[in-house]
Amino acid sequence: MILHVVMWKFKDGEEANIDKFLAGLEGLRGIIPQIVEMELGKNINPNNDFDAVLVTKFRSFEDLEIYKSHPEHKKVSALCKTIRTAREAVDIEI
Repeated sequence: MILHVVMWKFKDGEEANIDKFLAGLEGLRGIIPQIVEMELGKNINPNNDFDAVLVTKFRSFEDLEIYKSHPEHKKVSALCKTIRTAREAVDIEI
């Protein structure tokens, strides 16, 4: 299994777009069958540097690549790129 973890820091004043982005990610759960599990949420600790996190599980690295290149994921990702100031990601085998 592959655990894919992504964190974002967003621009100030983008709350509506942040909600739209996170809802778009959540919607991928029913569209991209390679997603085994997904957890997504906004940071609740004001002392942390990032605003939101996505944790997804895939059966293989190939499935992760299918997810990343899926047209619906690319649409959601395009919105994110316009509202974020930072992004960090890590993929681990579990």
